Amino acid sequence: MMPDLALYLFDDAVSRGWEPFALTRPAGELRFGALIFRERAERLFGGRVVAHLAADHLMGFAEPGAAPVLGFTQLPDEGDRLFLAARAVPAWGSGDLWRERRGGAGTVLVGDEVMGWYAPAGTPAPDAEWFTEPGRHLDRTGAVQLPGRTLRHVWELMSEGFGQVTEDVAGLFPKPPATALPHGVHWFGEHPIVQGSGVRIEPGVVIDTTGGPVWFDDDVQVRAFSRVAGPAYVGKRSMILGGSLEAFSVGEVCRIRGEFAESICLSYVNKAHDGHIGHAYLGSWVNLGAFTTNSDLKNNYGTVRLWTPRGEADTGEIKMGCFLGDHVKTGIGLLLNTGTVIGAGSNLYGAEMPPKYVPPFSWGTGEELSAYRVDKFLEVAERAMARRKVDLAPGARAQLEVAWKRGRAEP
Repeated sequence: MMPDLALYLFDDAVSRGWEPFALTRPAGELRFGALIFRERAERLFGGRVVAHLAADHLMGFAEPGAAPVLGFTQLPDEGDRLFLAARAVPAWGSGDLWRERRGGAGTVLVGDEVMGWYAPAGTPAPDAEWFTEPGRHLDRTGAVQLPGRTLRHVWELMSEGFGQVTEDVAGLFPKPPATALPHGVHWFGEHPIVQGSGVRIEPGVVIDTTGGPVWFDDDVQVRAFSRVAGPAYVGKRSMILGGSLEAFSVGEVCRIRGEFAESICLSYVNKAHDGHIGHAYLGSWVNLGAFTTNSDLKNNYGTVRLWTPRGEADTGEIKMGCFLGDHVKTGIGLLLNTGTVIGAGSNLYGAEMPPKYVPPFSWGTGEELSAYRVDKFLEVAERAMARRKVDLAPGARAQLEVAWKRGRAEP
């Protein structure tokens, strides 16, 4: 452990394009596998993520437990600092390897890519331009190479996340404690079940660990008539309310019911009703109306194309659902097409399917979309957050106002 080590996660040019999430949060506060990128870095390297280095429009970002955002011109110059690209996924055990091999200032490779820089006390940080494309740094003298991988495309947060759940459980619990389940709970499969404190699982629940482990974090509740199949992670104080759930990861204080397959969501997501969500990634404070359903497979079984800021991209994936930004809300019975991207803060309703790309802070039904007034959006966001006893901090409010102007292309 290096308690005096200051960790900084940075958004390079790649992760700054991870919409619909990059408008409202740094990449280091996205979930991949069982953990937020920030949480994984802290556990691996034994330091605390002091801040995210990200685009100026994210200044003021605030969530419980999250690190603040600094602009790239606010680089720290004191103490031992490790700068790591948020989209890097070092393998478990690589923190120990780095501590053994680290020396003076120099690059850190994850796999074969330059993904970081170590700056011991008394040495400068890289200049701001370095953080945009660290791979252009050709001098690898004294570089420390770590096992692991890097993500390039936003859809990889979903498509590669389930295998990472298995790796995370194995890395954090090499010898899982014995699991005692209440009478009437049925468990089969060879992978382990990990339970935090205060977990409550009702009789009539089926847990299948044939395909991977299942981790219930602290104070999770699993209601009767739920089938949970691994690999799966359920975050602190979240509730599984019934239905069929497999290969998934959900954050803190979520409520999930119905069919939820090969999908990931951040914290405070409310899917408390039936409906199918598959191969999807949901931002924080998403609220899905009853029977909201997404398609994740084309009728011709072809690969799915997805909107990105640089134009449509062929994902190479046959199964691809929806990507919903922070604070998205849907009305009852809303249907979403294969590969739909909905920008942050949008409120959609009605029987007509919306387009495959919905700009941020949109309001309406089908193709009839208009700008969601910023004052109305903030009023609803504040009210929704208060229901979970979370305040909309002044800095976060200001940051969302900037996101609204940026998303609606207003000066």
